[in-house]
Amino acid sequence: MKLIKNISELEFADIRTLYEGFDSSITSLDCGRKCAVHNPNGKPFCCDICHAVPAAYKSEWDYLQPNTDLWHKWRGDECGGVKDSKSAQKSLQASTPANMVLLACLGPSHCQRDYRALSCRQFPFFPYVTSDYRFIGLAYEWEFEDRCWVVSNLSRVIDKYRREFFRVHDQLFALFQDVFDNYAYHSEKTRAEFIKRRKRFPILHRNGGYYLVSPRNERLRRVDGACLPRLGPYK
Repeated sequence: MKLIKNISELEFADIRTLYEGFDSSITSLDCGRKCAVHNPNGKPFCCDICHAVPAAYKSEWDYLQPNTDLWHKWRGDECGGVKDSKSAQKSLQASTPANMVLLACLGPSHCQRDYRALSCRQFPFFPYVTSDYRFIGLAYEWEFEDRCWVVSNLSRVIDKYRREFFRVHDQLFALFQDVFDNYAYHSEKTRAEFIKRRKRFPILHRNGGYYLVSPRNERLRRVDGACLPRLGPYK
């Protein structure tokens, strides 16, 4: 990948390389089937626009538009309910990084796996960045802990997926400071949330282990991944 200053300048070949390097399934089974039974819409929560609105880098969108009919720009009227209110739309748009665009897809029954956005490939995880700016692991999107089966079964995440996650994000962070800063900010918000809860949160560490993070002082305690708590309907 050539040296460029802005992630919006990625070329089609760059996007394809990122996708090909981050293509492994997150678990050895179809986790969508595990959570879809708990969704009244009958879809995996991560593939249901009424629960999760994916975002793609603008260069990804430039690549996806001519290559697939899977995606369209999120309009905010896909659900026809409260989540589609003007205030909800404005809030979601305001929280979306400037270098990204909100998208909606045709749904899981029409998924074209080769054209999944990076945000789909990494869900339910994001790169966890410490307060001293080290990318040390995968943390989960806590808003989905009551819905996502993977969050309650972190020990089922396969090693190959974990390695690909680190490799792709290491590449992005080495090139784009703003991408790193966005995840550092997201990690800070996660710590703030768990400080309010007075609870530690798990990460899948770069060294292959599982750790609980104390949100105030960021001390790490190694744990058995299979012993982490199950949440929501997966208890």
